Amino acid sequence: MADAEPMLVPAPGGEKRACPALEEEDHSTKRPRVQKDEKNGGPSHKLPQDEGDEPEGEETEPLEEDGEGEGLGSGEAFAEMMKHGLTELDVGILKFVSEHKGFSGILKERYSDFVVHEINKEGKTVRLDDLSVPEEPDQPESQVFTEEQKQQLEQLQLFKNKEGNVSIEVADDTKEKRTLVHKAVKTLYPGLETKTEEREGKKFIVAYHAAGQKALAAPRKHSWPKSRGAFCHFVLYKENKDTMEAINVLSKFLRMRPNVFSYMGTKDKRAITVQEIAVLKITAERLSHLNKCLNNFKLGNFCYKKHPLKLGELQGNHFTVVIRNITGTEEQVQQAMSSLRETGFINYYGMQRFGTTAVPTHQVGKAILQDNWNEVIDLILKPRPGAEKGYLVKCREEWAQSQDPEAAHRVPFFIYP
Repeated sequence: MADAEPMLVPAPGGEKRACPALEEEDHSTKRPRVQKDEKNGGPSHKLPQDEGDEPEGEETEPLEEDGEGEGLGSGEAFAEMMKHGLTELDVGILKFVSEHKGFSGILKERYSDFVVHEINKEGKTVRLDDLSVPEEPDQPESQVFTEEQKQQLEQLQLFKNKEGNVSIEVADDTKEKRTLVHKAVKTLYPGLETKTEEREGKKFIVAYHAAGQKALAAPRKHSWPKSRGAFCHFVLYKENKDTMEAINVLSKFLRMRPNVFSYMGTKDKRAITVQEIAVLKITAERLSHLNKCLNNFKLGNFCYKKHPLKLGELQGNHFTVVIRNITGTEEQVQQAMSSLRETGFINYYGMQRFGTTAVPTHQVGKAILQDNWNEVIDLILKPRPGAEKGYLVKCREEWAQSQDPEAAHRVPFFIYP
């Protein structure tokens, strides 16, 4: 049967991203194609190897087929097995629930083959379709000052005023008028403080810097209007990064801590994903500037709300999946599609839940159930040959030698770029 037709994936700005088989030359190594076991409908243990998989002259140690043996007993053995393709049978998944024969293909060969749109708690599919910054009504405080006074206060805030303060005469000598001016200065010009002075029978509001540069560097406390929701909600489009990695990138560019962000669910790394994010007291204008300096990210659909997001609030996710290099007859493909469309499927519990790196997560889970905490810690912290670089390698080596977490934590990260 011919390869699957390329699927068009919507991208920000109205572009469509095509996924034809030969469009991208630089992509990750193809995953081995899973062959079906005629007897039970599951994948066989034998996987075909592409030419050039192993260097000439090198021999590969055979892996044990018994799930109880040493084949999965250590991180090193697990990592070695992953190089050749861990199959469902290796972790005890023996049969499919459906009765049709099915077909095989390559899933997520490229990150653009897997597109995820979050479905929010109202049941609406989250999409990025507006990069504009919402207009806000003029704040009533801004009407207190003349244009000349605004300019003077702005220069004072930025340390460009040679006088060191700005005096505003209060002609209408009432307490309400003075209170309004005090409030307007602190709201519109973060870092400035005010006091009332009397000169020759006239009263003035004097604006000045209370804490110098430090106050200007942390304006959030005073500058956020009470009428605006404390959380800016936006839609995040990302490519080939998981949610936490994306949050860390945004935090770095905004110079904020990651804990000011909230979201309803984490999304895959090897994918194109669209989800809603909320951040505490960061303006939409400031967030929109990130679109100019970040690759593989887009932020938009900004709005202000009074609440953050919570994990689990979403109703689900909408997936668009490209399957490549399909092997199977037209009849087999149609049977599978009809089954999927008419009866659905039981929530897939497959290889994703067992990990695809040097940490055999099902072994960690088994050790947790057995209350074998020494093994749990060792599985997580032991060295992972070829899986990491930099100072983490030294940290794990220190742990393997000393079993001392404090010594491993003290390994200086800046020595190992």
